[in-house]
This record gives sequence, C-alpha cells and structure tokens, in this order.
Amino acid sequence: MKPHTPLLDLVTDLSVLRSLPEADLPQLAEELRAETIDAVSQTGGHLGAGLGVVELTVALHYVFSTPDDRLIWDVGHQCYPHKILTGRRDRIRTLRQPAGLSGFTKRSESEFDPFGAAHSSTSISAGLGMAVARDLDGRRNNVIAVIGDGAMSAGMAYEAMNNAGSMNSRLIVILNDNDMSIAPPVGAMSAYLAKLVSGPTYKSLRDAAKHIARALPRPLQEKAARAEEYARGFWTGGTLFEELGFYYVGPVDGHNLEHLLPVLKNVRDTHQGPVLIHVVTQKGKGYAPAEGAKDKYHGVAKFDVITGKQAKPKANAPSYTSVFAQTLIQEAERDEKIVAVTAAMPEGTGLDLMQQVLPARVFDVGIAEQHAVTFAAGLASEGYKPFCAIYSTFLQRGYDQVVHDVAIQGLPVRFPIDRAGLVGADGPTHAGSFDTAFLACLPGFVVMAAADEAELRHMVATAAAYDEGPISFRYPRGEGVGIELPERGQVLEIGRGVVRKEGTKIALLSFGTRLAECLKAADELDAAGLSTTVADARFAKPLDMDLIARLAREHEVLVMVEEGSIGGFGSHVLTALADTGALDRGLKVRCMRLPDRYQDQDRPEQMYKDAGLSVDGILKTVFEALGRDVSTIVRSA
Repeated sequence: MKPHTPLLDLVTDLSVLRSLPEADLPQLAEELRAETIDAVSQTGGHLGAGLGVVELTVALHYVFSTPDDRLIWDVGHQCYPHKILTGRRDRIRTLRQPAGLSGFTKRSESEFDPFGAAHSSTSISAGLGMAVARDLDGRRNNVIAVIGDGAMSAGMAYEAMNNAGSMNSRLIVILNDNDMSIAPPVGAMSAYLAKLVSGPTYKSLRDAAKHIARALPRPLQEKAARAEEYARGFWTGGTLFEELGFYYVGPVDGHNLEHLLPVLKNVRDTHQGPVLIHVVTQKGKGYAPAEGAKDKYHGVAKFDVITGKQAKPKANAPSYTSVFAQTLIQEAERDEKIVAVTAAMPEGTGLDLMQQVLPARVFDVGIAEQHAVTFAAGLASEGYKPFCAIYSTFLQRGYDQVVHDVAIQGLPVRFPIDRAGLVGADGPTHAGSFDTAFLACLPGFVVMAAADEAELRHMVATAAAYDEGPISFRYPRGEGVGIELPERGQVLEIGRGVVRKEGTKIALLSFGTRLAECLKAADELDAAGLSTTVADARFAKPLDMDLIARLAREHEVLVMVEEGSIGGFGSHVLTALADTGALDRGLKVRCMRLPDRYQDQDRPEQMYKDAGLSVDGILKTVFEALGRDVSTIVRSA
C-alpha cells in the first residue's frame, strides 16, 4: 500500500512547494521520506544517502530558484528525493529499471539535473565551471554543489576548492557530513552560531576587522589574523576551508528546517565569493532498519518496508567477488608479503573478508583511486605484493597512475578488476567496458580475464606468484557458473590459453565469461554441421600466438568474443593476425565486442543480448561470415 502523502500530492511542481508556509515543510519532508522508502522498496537502489538529505532537498528547492539556480548532487546516490520533487514522481518506481529513471542524476533526463554524476567528487569542479560561465555571461543565478557520502576523501574535491578559493566567483558548496567524520554532534548553540556567521552583520563585522587589521604594521597584522582564525576555528571548525579560500558556515543540523532555511537564505542573499555550508546529517534517517544497518542501507535490493528484510535471491553458485576474496586469503596466509588495497569498497570487492582474518594487511584508502594505485606501487617497490582491488569503472580514475607509477616502472602491482563487463541497473556510468583496452596497450602489462570461478581462483594464484611487472585479472559482478572449485588455484603459464572443445571448421576464441555462451553456440553449430572449436584465451596480453596461429590455420572462420569495448582483446588478435600474414590466406575473421555506444540499464543478460554477445548473436556472426542465413539453422533441443 502506498504511503499517505496528502501534502506531497499537492506539490505537482516547485512553484507549489515555494508557496507553502515554512511550518508545513517538516510534514512535507516526512511524506517525501516515506515516498522514497516505498519507491526504493520496489526497485532497489541507493537508499541511505537519499534518506539523509530529505530535509536538505526540500530546503534547497524551497530557497533557491531551480533549475535556473544550478543544483549539483555529487555522486548522485542521494538524488531520489530530488527526482520526486522535480517532476519525476510518476516515474520514481521505474528507478534503475529497463527504460526507467537513472539511479543517478542525468542531464538528458531533466533540466533539474544540470550535471550527470555517478562517480564521486566532481560537483565542485563542475559547479565552478558553471559559476565562471555564468559570470562571463553576466548572469546572476546561484550554483550549489552538494558533496558528501565520503566524496571529500578524493583529491579532486580539494583541487577544485583550491581553484575556487583563488577566484571570486559566487559558488555555494554544501558539505553533507553524514558520518560525523569532520564535526562533533551539533545542537542549538552550533545552529545559532551558523545562523549568526552566515548573516550580513557578522560578515560585515568580520570584513571590517580584516580591513582594520590590514592597516596595522605587518607583525600586528599577522597576530590579528592568527587571533581571528583561532577564534573562528574554535567556534566553528572551519579553518581548513577558510585556508582554501572559502567562507565557512556551520556546522548546521541538516534535519532541522528551522536551522537550515535561514542559513541558506542568508548565503543566497549576502555572499559573493565561494562559501561552504557544513551540514551534518544521518545516513538512513527516519527508517529504523537503515539507521541500524552497518552501511546505513547504502545500496539495497527490493525490501519489505515493514521489516526491512531484503529480497535477495538465494545464490546457486558463489559470487565471483567471494571466490576472489577467499582465494586471496588462502594465498595471503601462505605469503606474508601479500597485502590488499581498496578505495572505499571493502565489502564490494570482498576485502572485508580479508579484513576479518588479516586486518593489518588490508588498507582502505577512501574514495581515492589515484592514491590507491600509487600507494600500491610504493608497497611493491619495497618488496610487498599488493593486490589493488578496484572496480573496472573506478580504475579509470587512476589510469595516469597505472601508466606512470606502475607500468613504466615495471612494478608488480596486482589489479583484481571486479564488475568487469555490463553491470545492469547501475547503467553506463558503472559498466566495466574499457579496462582491457586501456591496460592491454601498456608495454609489459599482463592482462587476464576469468572465464568462470575456477579460472578466477587460478588467476589469483598466478598474480600472487608473478613478480616481473604489473598484472591484472577481470571478472564480472554476480554469481559464477557453478563449476567445481579446485582446492587451491594453480599458477598459469603466462600467455597460454586453453582449448575447451575441438572442432575443424569454426573457431570461437573467448576472452572472459562469454565462454559459456560460446560453448552453447558450439553445440548449435555442430548440430548444423559446422564443427566448432572453442578456446579460452585467458590472456589478452601477452597473446597465445601459438594457439591463435593454429586456430587461424585449421579453421575457415575465427570469431573473437569479449565483454569489452573496441580496442581490446579482439583488436590485439586482429593486429597479430595481420602482422603474421594470416589474413592473407583468406581466413574469415570477426570481432564480437560491446557496441560503440553507452547502453542504458537493464538486466545484464538482456544487455548482453542487445549487444549481440549471446548465443543468438554468436550464431548470427558465424553464419554471416559464411555468407549464409542463420534462420536456416535447425536449433538443437
């Protein structure tokens, strides 16, 4: 049953919201929170962060004239209440569903989403760009960047603040401090101080004091500045942000609209340069199961609103992530030099399991992928064996460090790459499409992909044993195929693939977990009289040239199949075939890969089908290479 939301039902657009008396806003916030909980219970998604900014969302849209005033939500985890208020309530129960609303802000979805976000720590940079563009145009609209949920641990946020602080563009940054990592709990006194320092009286007094101080001799100027800084920092804790050039306001109770509204109005009406409002919120606020959860219900499956129990299907096979984690623990227990690094994703990468067993050898560096990679390089330079576990989509953020700090120096950093390939509901921003292309082009890099969970176990062992340079292995989100796991991983010969099925006419060369689809397609092709070989390449770099040469020599058609973009495994095989003259002998070669477009969210299996990387797509590719109509095939039972 949908929640009772009489006031929210009236807010069909933001003009209605702004006409409400302030006394009605707490009720509106509670109804908005109930609507968010109910919607996410049906779709799954990022719940906790959104619940923490309900009052802030109401206050921002009440005080500021969005969309003319630009409102940027960092990461976008917390944007569901924003979407409900900005004309998308009728579609909110399509969140993360096929053809539905994105789980993040998306420019093409609404004019109220001025900047798309799904990776963290970009809002201040984007906001500053918008503010400068506004100034160049002579406009006077506000630009507000909301950053939090761990995003302030990334260096990019401070780079942007440093740049903004050196300029005089009017930019409002709201630090959503939802884990109490910066400030102590706030109450009436701190709220009163925040209201005071955000207002024109305090600002004019402070500016006047600074003006007087500048007239003093230099030694007294410095003493006066230190005294002012100490006094201000003592009361508000804003010294760091002041040093970066921001006018600091806070901390403010982010769930108390009586505190929030006057501060936002003061900042809107009186400040000209960059200002930071420090708002303290509670992740998961207002929903007991979320408030009591370890991760504050950061990301959830569909759930029962009454009990909070999530409807997660029972696994038929272990997840790739858990296989990686358990295997790494095995290897680390045998080798004290093995350590692990994660960038704020210990649970997502499975390293939380290693933390429980070997806590001193797991390092969570926060949302800081660039630092994570170079930190791992430093460990490797001292003889340790770091496994730098980063999702494919997030490893893109540390690419310069991968090149300069790891690859050029030939340091043996191991890169377990989770969420490789298509990831479903998180959509194009989180798809692991490009890692093979951007790693396999680097000299001296070993690039592997696991075809199943047993192969993943072997690749963890191989990476642990490999000391000659950087090495990576990619694997997808979700469950394995159910294959029996070996007791311990075997060390693979570098650059050697394996034939899984022998044939004579068609060769399917798979890199990654499309191997299962290749084997199914081979059965169909055999039934159609086309004897088919299936091989697991295992390595995109170095390539198994002996295997590739044999497949090219002994078959009429060679098809490469991978779960990555153009420029990856298939491109390297094509180059090798051209270099060796194999293409001169009339070999029919096809590359099957992800399409040259960003695919919207859907179930992963449907996304792969749409990409042509299913059994049907493989059959179609083979028949087209032969100049035959795939519709003539008689499908096996």
